Amino acid sequence: MSIAIVTGSAGLIGAEAVRFLSGKGMHIVGIDNNMRKEFFGDDASTEWSRRQLEETIPHYRHHTTDIRDQAGVEEIFAQYGSEVEMIVHTAAQPSHDWAARDPHTDFTVNANGTLTLLEATRKFSPRASFIFTSTNKVYGDNPNKLPLDELDTRWEVNESHEYFEHGIDEWMSVDHTKHSLFGASKLAADAMVQEYGRYFGMNTVCFRGGCLTGPGHSGTKLHGFLSYLVKCAVTGTPYTVFGYKGKQVRDNIHSFDLVNMFWHYHQAPRPGEVYNAGGGRHSNCSMKEAIAVCEEMTGQPMSVTYSGDSRIGDHIWYVSDTRKFQRHFPDWSYQYSLRYNRRTRLAQFSPYSETPACLASVSFRSPCYSPPAPSLELRSIRPRSCFRGRLWPTLNSASRRRLSTTRSPIHSTSTSPRSTHTSRR
Repeated sequence: MSIAIVTGSAGLIGAEAVRFLSGKGMHIVGIDNNMRKEFFGDDASTEWSRRQLEETIPHYRHHTTDIRDQAGVEEIFAQYGSEVEMIVHTAAQPSHDWAARDPHTDFTVNANGTLTLLEATRKFSPRASFIFTSTNKVYGDNPNKLPLDELDTRWEVNESHEYFEHGIDEWMSVDHTKHSLFGASKLAADAMVQEYGRYFGMNTVCFRGGCLTGPGHSGTKLHGFLSYLVKCAVTGTPYTVFGYKGKQVRDNIHSFDLVNMFWHYHQAPRPGEVYNAGGGRHSNCSMKEAIAVCEEMTGQPMSVTYSGDSRIGDHIWYVSDTRKFQRHFPDWSYQYSLRYNRRTRLAQFSPYSETPACLASVSFRSPCYSPPAPSLELRSIRPRSCFRGRLWPTLNSASRRRLSTTRSPIHSTSTSPRSTHTSRR
């Protein structure tokens, strides 16, 4: 029997990994105690996702063990031993702001929890692949020291710089920089994962993710950029952008594409490796660009406030260079673009029965650092009853009325201001 242990199994990446690996014929052991609800409140609870996994995934067994509980974690690993072929560690405290409120919990979850899992793997399943979802925040604010140009809708690295064409690679320094406490705790875990690979020869790997997105995200104000943005766009909830005039750039990778990276690594593991894992030049946007697309898709303006206060350690421009991974695993490729990511989020939160046919196909240019907004057409929209499951009960009466009355087809075409640069081919 081939077993995968997935921590944070009800979260965005964890649940995607459960489904993906189950589809590969593996039995899945999930570990998730829904601390996301403790971190961010009821709206962030992943209980719905856990129930869905238990109901739909064969050979899935769930544990609510805290990853900081050494005895509890080792009991799980001891039960399955050498049958465990893969550990996908996604459980974390993921927020800059929350980490500053409770540094002890942040560090023990992110750093100590990772150490507990590494040591359990070494003791009971030493040949397994240990896959860690790290973060680009291990680089601190070093990306902000790059030569950046302010364009109409975004910040962009200067065209003369080596990172312009493909983005930031794994050689960027993690030193002499402000990380935020969250970035520091993840860096500690990242270093330990590498060390278990280099010191003990274990098959460990760090994937330093950019923004991660997908249909399984329980996005909240403090975490889950695209998910929460689309939720605000559809429900009319006010949205605040912090710093950099809303022109800060994020690359976004779909949860499937990231988990597919995990799978390719598992087929030919390399001990102690590190890979940047984001949307790269294939899939990135600024806050202003993302807001414009959400308004275009809903046909309604968003209530957006721009604050001059940026978050500590936040990046002004970050685009991942994924070529190292692609060199090592040339059969991997992106399956989802940013436009599709935003469209699937809209479909989850919208009360309409939307299928890909309801949204005109949108071309995506790569590299896409200052894309024109595409033409968009919404048609054949009708109330979607499944919307009245998880999200509908959380809305106030005004939001329900607003969503129930917006049914007319929308036809709109707009173009973003052109960049002052010419895309390098």
